[in-house]
Amino acid sequence: MTDVSPKPSMTAGFNAPVSVALTGASGAQYGLRLIEMLVAARHEVWVMVSKAAHMVIATETDEALPARPERLAEVLGERYGAAPGQLRCFAREDWMAPVASGSGAAAAMVICPCSTGTLSAVATGASNNLIERAADVALKERRKLVLVPRETPLSAIHLEHMLSLTRMGVVILPAAPGFYHQPKCVEDMVDFIVARILNQLGIEQQLVPRWGDD
Repeated sequence: MTDVSPKPSMTAGFNAPVSVALTGASGAQYGLRLIEMLVAARHEVWVMVSKAAHMVIATETDEALPARPERLAEVLGERYGAAPGQLRCFAREDWMAPVASGSGAAAAMVICPCSTGTLSAVATGASNNLIERAADVALKERRKLVLVPRETPLSAIHLEHMLSLTRMGVVILPAAPGFYHQPKCVEDMVDFIVARILNQLGIEQQLVPRWGDD
């Protein structure tokens, strides 16, 4: 898998596109915060949200995000201060979306949070929706692919799929925040994981200092 250090994209003024998919695992806050940080880093952000993720977001946050991609892009773009054209959202079966093809795929993809069902689909090559197809494209094109599972305990099936994906070059980054930075609130714990994701993407971040930094 290749690194996705910031570099110009096809859209003038933005860094390389990064796809972010939110699925039905707990931890919607991680994915939403990641989108916010990618927008702040001037990357194009291509967002996909599963039906189950919409339910989780409504449960874990104070609001329900709109299901229509156009409206979702407006809401997220306004919330995170995205520039025109910087943030795009795609429907679950939008097979004409750029992420569905190797010729249009983003430089990197993050599934955050990643349900164990999505983990299984990616590991076995299922492409029943756009999120699964986009991950399949990232694999075949040798793009950076980061999965952020949030499940406990883990079954042998989950572990076998994680091992299989790791051997394919996928980064398995469990949503398991550390405590050595002495978090004061839930937001600090969310930022710990988002910082690790950004590190994997080669994107500078100031959320959590690197180990050994003052």
